Amino acid sequence: MENRQNNDLVRSSESPICLTLRDLSKSFGGLEAVSQANLRVQEGERRAIIGPNGAGKTTLFNLINGDLQPTRGNIFFFGRDITKMPAHRRAYLGIARTFQITNLFSNLTVTDNIFLAAQGLEKTKFVLLRPATSFKYIYNKVDEVLAKVGMAEKRKEVVKNLSYGEQRQIEVAMALLGEPRLLLLDEPTAGLAPAESAMMVSLLKNLDKKLTILIIEHNIDVAFELCHLITVLNFGQVLTEGNKEEIQSNEAVQKIYLKKR
Repeated sequence: MENRQNNDLVRSSESPICLTLRDLSKSFGGLEAVSQANLRVQEGERRAIIGPNGAGKTTLFNLINGDLQPTRGNIFFFGRDITKMPAHRRAYLGIARTFQITNLFSNLTVTDNIFLAAQGLEKTKFVLLRPATSFKYIYNKVDEVLAKVGMAEKRKEVVKNLSYGEQRQIEVAMALLGEPRLLLLDEPTAGLAPAESAMMVSLLKNLDKKLTILIIEHNIDVAFELCHLITVLNFGQVLTEGNKEEIQSNEAVQKIYLKKR
């Protein structure tokens, strides 16, 4: 089994390491969903995590953002050990995430959805008697993040009236509210029409270059277009990593993934 995860890729010495996974494992009873995963991702890097269904990709994300605690191993965020840190504290440090399935309030407007998410990051979330309209600085933040994802003109639309692709854009906007340093995207183009998928790719390409992005993506073409490096998981283990050309020519990857497309 080929495994190039231990620093044999050429990396820039100028960028700090954003995320380090060291021998990370997660077991559910007798099933080891993630097994001794090692990963290093530099600040500003776009990294895709690919692999067949059941490879452990979403479990890996759940470990990184704190929804699950590992059975063994460690997670470091800019050199700080966050292995035992709860999810809400990781969010304050700068780790944000989107999910496979949209989780929006369908009967509220775009602005109201993002306002609620923004207020959840503020101490004012405990203020119950103050009208929402008095939080002008939060509404300014809502406008800023909508502009980043090209959805400013949709701010007054009710979410259920948006296309699925637009709803995914709103979720990215919500993830950007806390000005994260690491953004975890769980299948951002899943269920999107080709035009919507292209729009999402364009949106992600135009995000701040210092923002580190880790993407789970079944669409291998999207992964190749967006990401500097690709990490391949299989049966919870890191099989290999490399650039587009290296992954395309890897026989083991072809057997377990590319030929199943």
